[in-house]
Amino acid sequence: MAEIELILPKMGESVAEATITTWLKKEGDSIESEESVVEIATDKVDSEVPAPEDGIISKILVQEGEVAKVGQAIAIITTEGGASSAPTQTNESSAETTPSVAAPVANAATPAAPVAQSNYNDSERFYSPLVKNIASKEGISVSELDNLKGTGNNGRVTKADILDYIDNKGSAPQQTTPSQAPAAPQAKPEAVKPTPAKSYSGDVEIIQMDRMRKLISEHMVKSKHTSPHVTSFVEADLTNMVLWRNKVKSEFEKREGEKITFTPLFIEAIVKAIKDFPMINISVDGDNIIRKKNINIGMAAALPSGNLIVPVIKNVDRYNLVGLAKAVNDLARRARINKLTPDEIQDGTYTVTNVGSFGNVLGTPIINQPQVAIMATGAIIKKPAVIETPSGDTIGIRHMMFLSHSYDHRVVDGALGGQFVRRVADYLENFDINREI
Repeated sequence: MAEIELILPKMGESVAEATITTWLKKEGDSIESEESVVEIATDKVDSEVPAPEDGIISKILVQEGEVAKVGQAIAIITTEGGASSAPTQTNESSAETTPSVAAPVANAATPAAPVAQSNYNDSERFYSPLVKNIASKEGISVSELDNLKGTGNNGRVTKADILDYIDNKGSAPQQTTPSQAPAAPQAKPEAVKPTPAKSYSGDVEIIQMDRMRKLISEHMVKSKHTSPHVTSFVEADLTNMVLWRNKVKSEFEKREGEKITFTPLFIEAIVKAIKDFPMINISVDGDNIIRKKNINIGMAAALPSGNLIVPVIKNVDRYNLVGLAKAVNDLARRARINKLTPDEIQDGTYTVTNVGSFGNVLGTPIINQPQVAIMATGAIIKKPAVIETPSGDTIGIRHMMFLSHSYDHRVVDGALGGQFVRRVADYLENFDINREI
């Protein structure tokens, strides 16, 4: 018999961890290779992790509701094969050593772990099982942990953060008053800190954010803190495109079994503009600009729950219009029923969001990190507009739409950001009304 680890897989460029939502198998259950073992959730997508080999779930390492890092072992699987129960013994011996290493740091062990653990789970912040375990052993309250500044991804509290906090907390009293070793007086004010329940005037309903909404909230705030946003606007005349789509949509649906929406036409124009202005298709890493050779377009989609997800079409420039329309429809359809895979929501290099689908004429979208730009397309509205003709200007009814382009002013200046959205509008306005499908 041999033992292997079930590892939390990589789920995207900006995804560093996931919440274990449901174990589909329990300890002792047999599993087959590629069989789904556990359901996980990130701020972008819910997914399942398959078994790497046939075997038996011998130990679950991360429980439901807990957070695991990408690359972390979340379970041990016993398989047929070479003899090695060494991993279990190693884990047990290291588990025995861990408390003895942590104990000296902690002056006194407070065995209130079960209560503390459940309190940590009720916190609005996510903590890794390791951080919660150390906190409970050291008697650190939820409010102390919530006030602790984290240096991890998205401000997460890491093992180093909490150990530094324990060291500083323990050393400060010793230097001032050596006789007062226990830090009880300091912990008391924190324990009193449970703030009184907030009262709200009027007739209100308090709704707790669900897990996905909390993570989206963090993602949006992080984007605003990371990128100085600038938004440029252009109004485009889409009359030729609208007339062309009205002319071909019935034939297209009959022939391809798919509807043709405006989204693939917008994406097609954006891809052409990215080829003209490749410095829009970048990300930032410290002082380095990472220019992406592949063009992967994310399209923001609203879910029935009211939350948001961004499926990604990879290498969009290799699609013809028919293939692009089918890819857009397929991803949008599966996004609505929560059937996207982790691979389909990662590695985007530019994002488009259609605020026009809600009847909005303008929007100022927030950049989807680590990208540096995003475009919002507004509602297409009939308006009177000036039409230039060889015999003079006239006024006619045209199909008009606003484009909003938000970009990261650290690396995209107004000239590039403004020229890019203008070029997208030019491609849309010069659409060939006699185009064949």
